[in-house]
Amino acid sequence: MSKLEDFLSTKDEERIVEAIRNAEKNTSGEIRVHIEKHCESDIFEHAVEVFYNLKMDNTREQNGVLIYVAVENKSFVIYGDTAINAVVDKNFWNSTRDIIASHFKTGNFSEGLIKGIEQAGRELSTHFPWQQEDTNELDNTISKG
Repeated sequence: MSKLEDFLSTKDEERIVEAIRNAEKNTSGEIRVHIEKHCESDIFEHAVEVFYNLKMDNTREQNGVLIYVAVENKSFVIYGDTAINAVVDKNFWNSTRDIIASHFKTGNFSEGLIKGIEQAGRELSTHFPWQQEDTNELDNTISKG
């Protein structure tokens, strides 16, 4: 897989964006997916930089979740903002990571991302339920770097 464009098809990307929309229907939380071809630095530190570059720390309730994927590194990071990390079970991120990783191992990248988004959405809806005044604070499209 040498090209970033080969990682997900247009249809896959549409399904992922739809999964984000559906997950966010029941929560004030915000979910984003960011995909890069390669990460040359520490992947976790870079994912945190991407989180801030995408202004995901600017949500009203500090409840943004980033799923960052470095395709050629065959690695990904799930990063949640401070309010999420204060309330979720300590095993939550590991279980979400395991769901995504199990699909990635079989080459089913879109399904892994969708299942991870669904899992994050369910957890967010428990702690940050949708309310009447909620607005979509962050773009649902997949960002690429």
